[in-house]
Amino acid sequence: MLQFYRMLYPFKSIFNWLNHEHVPTKLFTHREFSFTLQGDVYLRYHSFNTAEDLKKQVLALNPTRFEIGPVYSAKPRDKKTVRPAAFTPQKRELVFDIDMTDYDGVRTCCSAADICSRCWGFIAAAVKVLHSSLVDQFGFRHLLWVYSGRRGIHLWISDPQAMDLTDDQRRALVNALTVVEGGKEMIKKVNVRTTNKSLPPSLWGALSTLRTVFNPLILDDQDCFGPEDGWETLLQLVPDRSIVEKLRIQWSKDPGRPSKQKWNDLGTLCTDSHLPALEDIILQYTYPRLDAEVSKHRNHLLKAPFCVHPKTGRICVPVDPANVDRFDPRGVPTVTQLLRELDFAGDGADWEKTSLKPYVEMLDRHTMGLMEDVRRAKRANYNGESDTLAGV
Repeated sequence: MLQFYRMLYPFKSIFNWLNHEHVPTKLFTHREFSFTLQGDVYLRYHSFNTAEDLKKQVLALNPTRFEIGPVYSAKPRDKKTVRPAAFTPQKRELVFDIDMTDYDGVRTCCSAADICSRCWGFIAAAVKVLHSSLVDQFGFRHLLWVYSGRRGIHLWISDPQAMDLTDDQRRALVNALTVVEGGKEMIKKVNVRTTNKSLPPSLWGALSTLRTVFNPLILDDQDCFGPEDGWETLLQLVPDRSIVEKLRIQWSKDPGRPSKQKWNDLGTLCTDSHLPALEDIILQYTYPRLDAEVSKHRNHLLKAPFCVHPKTGRICVPVDPANVDRFDPRGVPTVTQLLRELDFAGDGADWEKTSLKPYVEMLDRHTMGLMEDVRRAKRANYNGESDTLAGV
């Protein structure tokens, strides 16, 4: 790990992304970093003035991973010397966490911590829906998707409006995006309709996207309704008991009937009055399943991009949402692979000579857009102040 941190970890790129400028600001100097060491030793409230300071500490500690927290009113390393009231979280990226284990009730190819290119389809669908909602409905522009290294994906939103959200505002936003709710004991997990059974307009776009995902993912690939427990779960989501009994008899006589045919059987028996139930089924099986607690609080810590997942050895690399369907978690560079590539490249090589390069460049392109917006906002503020002074 020490060689990875010394030669490969993109500290400067991480600094620029968090800081929004090339010169250190409070967005970096007042930012909390935490470290997990061997033996699950956990160190919190570290802060640094520069990317080089962060790198020196990482090399000294050689953590198994490190996490990024909020920007505080005082430097986190000074926490013990300031009054509690003077040490509060001020800014934080709006973050989301989607974990594949939350789909264990619907995916059939893997379970628990396992993930493959097939069940990645659930993550891909979640990215498409969430990205579109956050851009089109909330107006956010600077969204960075990062593979978690094992079985999920994280989202960091760095727009100034996102950074300034209070905990209450974050909670309200997450609640607005939450559609699938309830544990294993709750069969129907989608209950978002108004009294006249209309779907909220905010979900029209998501449903349109998920209709195109449902057939290839749920019916063809996962065959969710193939086994008896799968189609029994489906029938429990159908409100018309006469339809349920007809299909139960039909499918019991033909246990090998594939999911696509079962879905067609259901559609044939349904009328327009049953359309809301069918739409809710599509949402329940494909809509993003959010870990809401991660997003609601500014003081939540989230694993830094480009860390190494201790169980898989894979790097937590950025993911292009436009190509999320083609992303294969099993093809992500591992720390062992990168160190071999580094040795092959010879003395003086860094991440630019390894398969980490396209991922670091992806982060740098993302940061360039963020920095350009910061520069544009500063120019606008300066021009506005100049106009005010000219009018005095």
